[in-house]
Amino acid sequence: MMAHGRLLDSFLEGPSFDRDGNLYLVDIPFGRIFRMSPEGEFEVVAEYDGEPNGLKLHRDGRIFVADHKHGILILDPASGETAVAIDRPRHERFKGCNDLFFTADGDLYFTDQGQTGLQDPTGRLYRQTAAGRLECVLDRVPSPNGLVTNLDETILYLAATRANAVWRVPLLADGTASKVGVFVQLSGGLAGPDGLALDMDGNLAVAHAGLGTVWLFSPLGEPVARVRSCAGAMTTNIAYGGIDRKTLFITESETGTILTAEMPVPGRPMFG
Repeated sequence: MMAHGRLLDSFLEGPSFDRDGNLYLVDIPFGRIFRMSPEGEFEVVAEYDGEPNGLKLHRDGRIFVADHKHGILILDPASGETAVAIDRPRHERFKGCNDLFFTADGDLYFTDQGQTGLQDPTGRLYRQTAAGRLECVLDRVPSPNGLVTNLDETILYLAATRANAVWRVPLLADGTASKVGVFVQLSGGLAGPDGLALDMDGNLAVAHAGLGTVWLFSPLGEPVARVRSCAGAMTTNIAYGGIDRKTLFITESETGTILTAEMPVPGRPMFG
């Protein structure tokens, strides 16, 4: 894979922890999914004909993958086999799924980014309810990417990468959106906001791809902290982990590096 004129041997994304503290990562161009133990040991869980971009674990232990080529997949970590879970809404293929997030009640929100941007602001945000009903929540997003809800799950934060902004998406009781607006408007970088994560105080961490930065914003959108990459500039995604969940794990895709930063507040646990 070439990026900015440089040949890459990986492009890491989608960090997510399981209950045992293992860190899962995807490698987009080579269709690989890695697992790193708490002791730092790496292994390849799966290698398949796909383009895995995001990964999240359901509370029941199932591993879901947002794959740019195939849609939403379920991964069996024991065998490394994948199976399509969601594809072809209304008998049309997705543009290219990017990232995903589970709410406490089991609803799955995921982004369909493809090659959308300011020139083609038709990216989509989908919701599949715990009962299995697929709904399009938004369909006019320039490059929808990372996503996470606030603590009480009344607001969904959505990275609109090519608009260099994080949107605030209020969620109604039925899961639909109302009065969507800009939560923070960023500037600079070669891309824009990518992965998102939340801490226990409701602060939003934003991986700014192309700027080598993770920003931390208060629930009011005020800047609280900045974490600068000590490697490359492609800080693509983030996840809280470690014994006390105060360590932020950052995928830096330009160099294929996993960076860590000690944060002031623990991250929200992904499992109840």
